[in-house]
Amino acid sequence: MSASTAADTAPPLIGVRRGIWGRQLDRYPDNGPRSFYLGIVVLATVVLYYELYVGGSVGTKLTSQLHMSLTYFIFISIVGNAAGALASVLAGLADRWGRANLVVYGLGATGALVLFGQANAHSKEAFLVLTVLVSFVEGMILVATPALIRDFSPQLGRASAMGFWTLGPVVGSLVVSEVSSHTLASHPDWQFQFRVCGVVGLAMFAVAFVGLRELAPPLRDQLMVSLRDRALIEARARGIDPEEALRGHWRQMLRLNIVGPAFAISMFLLFYYIAVGFFTVFFSTVFSYPLARANALANWYWGIQAIALIVVGVLSDWTKVRKPFMIVGALTSAVGVTLFAVATTDTSTGYYHFVAIIALIAVGGAMAFAAWMAAFTETVEARNPAATATGLAVWGGTLRTVVVLALVGLIQVIPAASTLVDKGSQVVASASGQDPALSTSQNAVVKAVAADPTIVTRAKALGNQYKSELATAAKLKPATSAALTTSPGNGATQAEAVSEISGVAFPDVEQTMALSAQYKDQLTTASVIAPAVQAALLANPKDTAARTRAVGEIATGLRLSPSQAAAKLKALAQVPAADLVFLSAHAKPVQNAASQLTALAAVPSADLSFLSTYGPGLQDPKVATALERLQSQAPEVRTAAKDAPSQWQTWWWVCLAGQLLFLPFIWLMAGRWSPAKARADARAHQESLDQQAPAAAA
Repeated sequence: MSASTAADTAPPLIGVRRGIWGRQLDRYPDNGPRSFYLGIVVLATVVLYYELYVGGSVGTKLTSQLHMSLTYFIFISIVGNAAGALASVLAGLADRWGRANLVVYGLGATGALVLFGQANAHSKEAFLVLTVLVSFVEGMILVATPALIRDFSPQLGRASAMGFWTLGPVVGSLVVSEVSSHTLASHPDWQFQFRVCGVVGLAMFAVAFVGLRELAPPLRDQLMVSLRDRALIEARARGIDPEEALRGHWRQMLRLNIVGPAFAISMFLLFYYIAVGFFTVFFSTVFSYPLARANALANWYWGIQAIALIVVGVLSDWTKVRKPFMIVGALTSAVGVTLFAVATTDTSTGYYHFVAIIALIAVGGAMAFAAWMAAFTETVEARNPAATATGLAVWGGTLRTVVVLALVGLIQVIPAASTLVDKGSQVVASASGQDPALSTSQNAVVKAVAADPTIVTRAKALGNQYKSELATAAKLKPATSAALTTSPGNGATQAEAVSEISGVAFPDVEQTMALSAQYKDQLTTASVIAPAVQAALLANPKDTAARTRAVGEIATGLRLSPSQAAAKLKALAQVPAADLVFLSAHAKPVQNAASQLTALAAVPSADLSFLSTYGPGLQDPKVATALERLQSQAPEVRTAAKDAPSQWQTWWWVCLAGQLLFLPFIWLMAGRWSPAKARADARAHQESLDQQAPAAAA
């Protein structure tokens, strides 16, 4: 705060706009204030990328809970990047409007959109709109931030400064994966990640609002090779007309040595952008990593790359060359991407094997990109230092256009990923018995059938085979069924079972069973006498005709002599009429129930246990729906799981082609190949500066 206050209150060297709408400096700041401003810009960039990438850490949760397919999720990125591309072009106006205000108020807008908007989105359409708004603002700011870095960093320290700026996307990605990998277990809701991100964004807005400044146009519109140019730059600033310096700036920037490298680096970064948005999807669907583990693996990528960016920036400034670092970095990264593509189809590839490959890609990518950013801004300056933001807008717009096309291509190249994200989680949940829409018992049945589909066929066959027995079992109370299992010979239990099957009251069943045992022989005799004859005898025991007929029926039915049949009839006549009436009313239903109970007892216990375990569940409409869905989707998911590795591998080959395409465009950019010649250029510049110093002082 003290550095900016001093700059704001010193006597003005040139006309500037101050306050919260101006933020301009009329002098090139000393190292302390300069480092302070650069630090704010780097932190702002980190936060912006954190806000932009936070959704990738919970991509599978987002798609599930907001009911969006992976294709829709990618479509959100496509529309967002398209909005960012448009915003990047509009940010070319930062050469006229200034950079600091875009950064400061953009941070406030994105922080509010993330915290109050995305974190509370309840539909995929709302999330789409909010993401597009964040991407649009981000597209403008991320042209302004490297422009500020360029303004505050002379060419001889440009690679180091750009290395720090490039920490923005890398550390932003690292923050995303670090926060998510350490908080998803305790805060599984995807909204938590956005709330944390939004709070961080608004805190960064407050810091930038208080502390960020920028150079006035006459100062930033000049080429500054080293800090020793400061006096000359400030002296020349009095005679610079910013409007004149910007005349024809778009025409000047739309040249092959600017558009070509912008396109080339966009192709080089294809692997990086897919890693940012879809590493969790890739590792969770192809290698079955949980979200926390996939994010932890990404930590290695971002962490190693962050360190490499700083080291490469320092080395590039020390050697004063950029192009050799771009060549070595691109080739190193290309080797890493090749190994990554090969490992994708090898299911035995371990976690730390991927760490080693990712480390190679991270170091190579950092080496190429840090050097490229320095070289690109120097190439833009060679055309017109006053049009720096315009040149960066060309790069930003090109980059996001390439990302849009890449995402469209991703949908076409990896259709299996959409199937696995859209349906795979539901299939896995059902097959593992963890469907939240089902109860524990329902999940158990679905899980068992998923593991052994023959359960359905067997249950159907046994159901048809034991249809009547199952109907009998259905009449029994659970307690009675359990009692029959544990004590099948218990008379009271059997009587209760017969009562439940026949519908006859339990006391009547007991009496029927007792009378049946007591009059067993007489009941046998009665069973062969016609009902009409029995009725006649009950009405008049002395009816000679009825008695004669009864004896005949007994003799015939039981194969007895007439005298023996007469004795049987006499014994039957001794049974009290009330007992016979009672038995005539209850004996048949009790006997039928007893027969049914006997048939039920003859069913193998294993078959009954199987049917009791799965029969009711298979009749449950919810279970039936889940099994139908599993039956229809599981083959598609299995096919997708089989195809996904080779499809992803094809995409990594596309990324490799993009990295190789980057190489020839290096020759179009400004800068030396030889460190010796670069040092000679620096000495020549210093000699020229020494010659101009007296005139500037005058």
